[in-house]
Parts: sequence; structure tokens; C-alpha cells
Amino acid sequence: MQGTREQDDGRGVCYPQSNPVAKEKNKLYYGDNLDVLRMYVKDESVDLVYLDPPFNSRQDYNVLFAEKDGSQSSSQIHAFEDTWEWNIEAERAYEEMVERGGRVADALRAFRTFLGGSDMLAYLSMMAPRLVELRRVLKETGSIYLHCDPTASHYLKILMDAVFGPQRFVNEITWKRTTAHADAKQGRKAFGNVSDILLFFSKGEGYTFIHQHQPYTSEYLKKYGYADEQGRRYRLDNLTGPGGAAKGNPSYEVMGVTRFWRYSKERMAQLINEGRIVQTKPGGVPQYKRYLDEMPGNPLQNIWDDIFPINSQAQERLGYPTQKPEALLERILKASSNEGDLVLDPFCGCGTTVQVAERLKRRWIGIDITHLAIGLIKKRLSDAFGPEIKGSYEVIGEPTDLAGAAQLAEEDKYQFQWWALGQVGARPAEQRKGADRGIDGRLYFHDDQSGRSKQIIFSVKAGGVTVSQVRDLRGVIEREKAEIGVFLCFEEPTKAMLREAAEAGFYKSVDGSGYPRVQILTVQQILEGKQPEYPLHRRDATFKRAPRSRGAAAENLTLPLLPPE
Repeated sequence: MQGTREQDDGRGVCYPQSNPVAKEKNKLYYGDNLDVLRMYVKDESVDLVYLDPPFNSRQDYNVLFAEKDGSQSSSQIHAFEDTWEWNIEAERAYEEMVERGGRVADALRAFRTFLGGSDMLAYLSMMAPRLVELRRVLKETGSIYLHCDPTASHYLKILMDAVFGPQRFVNEITWKRTTAHADAKQGRKAFGNVSDILLFFSKGEGYTFIHQHQPYTSEYLKKYGYADEQGRRYRLDNLTGPGGAAKGNPSYEVMGVTRFWRYSKERMAQLINEGRIVQTKPGGVPQYKRYLDEMPGNPLQNIWDDIFPINSQAQERLGYPTQKPEALLERILKASSNEGDLVLDPFCGCGTTVQVAERLKRRWIGIDITHLAIGLIKKRLSDAFGPEIKGSYEVIGEPTDLAGAAQLAEEDKYQFQWWALGQVGARPAEQRKGADRGIDGRLYFHDDQSGRSKQIIFSVKAGGVTVSQVRDLRGVIEREKAEIGVFLCFEEPTKAMLREAAEAGFYKSVDGSGYPRVQILTVQQILEGKQPEYPLHRRDATFKRAPRSRGAAAENLTLPLLPPE
């Protein structure tokens, strides 16, 4: 539904119209969201922000993958630690915000008085500048939904009050994210935690809001016990109103009955003419026919218990531990944005927000700090909307040349590995300390009807390379009973390395095609689009495949970039 600032939605609710749409690509950023927001996102350019930041729950976040047969997700790699410690970086973030002054500084000083130099203060000091930036990029008609759990929700509410102003608080929404269960901490004397909190704030008074409705209960539907000639169900509703001049209800005769009525005499005559007034017996008080198909449903309240979490059998489950159901994001986007509006998720994880935004024809910006997440999102979008979606959005922050790849490798070995493996469709290997056993990544494929996944082993080298490393890869292939091994490296391979790879021979597919058993790819070749050679019968055995999104992919539009300073 598209709205205008003057338009009523038929239920007495007015909502603003989205701004004209500029035909530009959506954006997926790799990097620290604070830097991305400051460098690239314009003031008052975003219509809706949803963020699901780490909750300071002091746990490791791992990413799960499908097993070789695609049936389970038990293998995992370490993505990031959800721990915030009070250290020099936290102190620097705290001091930066306090020196700015204002309500946010006051709130942080109060937090420090109460919490001291604690890990929770480190978390709040990290969130404060990001919330300030998110307020800056929101339009006056925009809104923000901060998803959090009881660990920090009360502190975040105060921080949001400081950033947006307590008068801009709209709702605290409770989402029942799971069913009843025993508390995970054995012996803990407490009620089970089954809910998350969504803190809903607006930027200004005229924020976009479109009321959402839930289906009526079966008990309520029983009230519609009548049906007209066309089979339309209806119930009879009271037409009378309280009397007296103060109430303003007119008194006159209708069908032989004089009462104070809710409608004027002219409106009543119109309803009688339309067949909407019923007198069930002579002398009975006339009643109004209220049709079920004209009712929108029960207005949605601030307790959401009808959206179920992603269980182990859910089709949309990708194995990402913090993945939220699409229905949750769909509800938020439909309530607080219109088609063509710009939605921003600065902690976009596995990309639920951007996928739902794409399906609902919203523009979007997604930001994440790991190349692993960026790779998962790209694959998810391709699975949901088809490979043609790749040309409709930009990925910013990924290496685009050899110098950029070298810089990434120098800054973070694992980020470089995740990026390189993502370029060839492979998943990172499980990261157990001292247990990589010469394997940095894996890719699975099927080339027959047996259902058994075939395996490609990857070894990624950011530094100097030697023939012994290729020889080691051959040994890993034999040990793992893999079909193919791929050696990814920066430097051009030597003749000895190429000879060692050639001596490994070929993997013969069931159709008789041969593929080099050991392949060497350089970063430059990857950047130029070269991929490993292997049977292309199926490519969905490496990552769990996202379901095809309902409806066609939307036209992709977004704001222009601001040049870095």
C-alpha cells in the first residue's frame, strides 16, 4: 500500500508517502558499520532501520553448514565472539561520546557511575556512536527497530531515549521467539526466557506507520452467524447510542422505533436503502449488518506470539545461529515502510532483512563486518531470486584488485580466507584449534544419481608458496578421499609446482569428462573470474540452499554513495 501525507488508509490512520525513487543499485557493505555509516550514508536518506546487534551474552557465534548429504548442519566455523570487554578501545569509544556532550554523554556517565568499567559499559559505549549515526541517516518520517534480549534491553532503552528523545519512543514489542523449555543454566532459580524485545522509536512525529492486523480467532468468527443471498457472512451490531445533548446522538424514529441513534437521519436512510439495516421482528430495535469480509482483522498489539522461530526443519533455515524468521522482518517492513523506501540493516548477518526488503520491493543497504556473512548473503540472494540478482546490487569493501587482496591478507588472515573461498563458492573449514589438517575450505558437488556428495579440498596461501605445499595438498586429498584439491595462492606457481599438480592426474566424472585432480588458482585469476574446474551437475551441496523467494525480484534502487573523505 502506498501512502501520502494527506491520505487516510480507510481506518482513520494517515501515513506519509515515500519519496520519489532514484534508480540506483542496492548496496552490501563489508566493514565496520560505524565507518560505513559515517563515510557513505547521507543525512536523512533512510526510511527504516532494523538492527539485531550482538547482545553481550558472552557466547561465541558460529556458523553452521550442511553436511555432505545436505541433510544436517553439524559442522561449524567460528564467526565472531559476542564478548565486549572494558579495555583501551572501549575507554576510547566512551571518552569520544562523553566529550561530545549532550544527553548521550549524560547517559553514558550515568551508566559508568552505576556499572563501573564493566563489559556491559563496553557494549553500551560501542552501541552509542552507532545509534547516533543511525539517527542522523534516518528521515524525519523514518523509524528504527532495535532487536535485543533481556540481557541489555533495559540499558538500551535508556540509551535510545538519550539518542532519539523519550518522546520518540513508540513501542516496546515482545516477540515470543520460542516455546516453553527448561532454562539452559542448570539449577538457576528463574522463569524460562522465551522472548526477545524490539525497541521501536521514530525520528519525528510524522513517521510512516501502517496498521497491521491478525486473523480473527475461531471463537470470534462464530459471531458472524448470518449469511445473505450471496453467501456473505455477517453479524448484527447495535445502532443505538447514549442520549443527551452532550453525547450529540440524534433521536428519531426508525422502522417504528424511536431511539438515540449513532447515525444522522440522512445516513440512516442511506443504510436502509443499501440493505444494511435489519429488523429481526416487528417492533424490534433495528440493527446494523456488519460483514466479515469488510473487517481487516484484529489490530496487531505489542506482544507477537504468532511468528514462530526458525526450527531445525524450517525450509528457510540456513544454519546461521542468529537468523530471524522472514515473517518477523516482513511484519516490520510492512508496518513502517512503503514500496520504494530505503531499508538499512547495519548488522545484517545472514541477510534476512535484505532478502525480505528485496521481495517487498524496498531498496536496501546491508552492512556486516565479516566476509563470511557477505558471502552467505550473496549466495542467499542468488538462491532466492536467481543468478540475475547479482547485477542489481553492489558489494563495497571487498578486494577488487591484487593490492586490495594483499591488504586484506595482511590485516586479517581469516577474513582473507573467507573472502577467497567465497569467490569460488567454497565454505570455510571447521575452525578447531590445531585441527585444520591442511584444509582451509571445502566444496561439495554431485555428478551422479547416487546422492553421495563429492568433495573438493581448498588450501589458501597468502604468503610465499613452494612445491612442498602442493605435495602436501595431494596428501590431504588422499587422506580425505576427496575428488579434487585446489591450491589458492597470491604468487604465480613455479614450474615445479605445476609439474607436481599435473602428476596428480585427473578426476573422471561419470559422464567421462576429466578434471585436474590438483588445480592451482592465483588471486589474480580469481579476480578475473576464473573458477575451479569440476562437474556442474549440482552446486547446492556446499551451503544449505535458501528457498526461492515468493514473487519476482524487485527493481533494485538505492541512494548514491558519498565519496570517502
